[in-house]
Amino acid sequence: MSSTSTHKPRPLVDLIVSIAIPAFILMKLSGEDQLGASGGLMLALSFPLGWGLFELIKYRKFNFIALLGLANVLLTGGIGLLELDLKWLAIKEAAIPAIIGTAVVLSTFTSKPLIKAIIFNPAVMDVDKINDRLKKNNCVAAFEQRLMKATYLVGGSFAFSAVMNYVLAKWIVTSPTGTPEFNEQLGQLSLYSYPMIAVPSMLMMMGIFYYLWRTIHDLTGLKLEEVLANQ
Repeated sequence: MSSTSTHKPRPLVDLIVSIAIPAFILMKLSGEDQLGASGGLMLALSFPLGWGLFELIKYRKFNFIALLGLANVLLTGGIGLLELDLKWLAIKEAAIPAIIGTAVVLSTFTSKPLIKAIIFNPAVMDVDKINDRLKKNNCVAAFEQRLMKATYLVGGSFAFSAVMNYVLAKWIVTSPTGTPEFNEQLGQLSLYSYPMIAVPSMLMMMGIFYYLWRTIHDLTGLKLEEVLANQ
């Protein structure tokens, strides 16, 4: 069996490697008598960067979101190490979710909308069974309309993340780049962004998933256990 087919999400490991460990390094090990501002930042960024590269290389699967995550880490490191103006950190924090949200909405004009890659895909739902039942009930057009609405809702959730990321970065990170204080505030930003941004965004995505499942149930009569993919 290939490594791509056996790969399973590990959210706890992702949180520890990408958020908890880097935040600890930035907040506790960036003093001048320890690793220093540059050393602490480089070590902290090496964890999410190394983990992201490991996931991409090991499972040999192009992942748009993972690629943006790697770009996010590299940009953060560049802003800190090059000691750029703080405004670029806030812009960078908002840019990543804004790019994803824009891509989701613009993809509706292509043959492969991203909503189908995010939610309505064979790894999450039994797409073939759903499509067969939609055709049988002559509900394909109605489903596509509601899928479009779900797409705009997903785009809205990423717009929320972009705005909140910008506001949080401007509020928390106020010290000049290249200083231990900047590193500590960057660690605080990583910790606070999870409960204040990631959790609400996740709840929004769960609400969108529920809306899509209710749509499928109304149009096909399929139950939840019949809709979900047998993984």
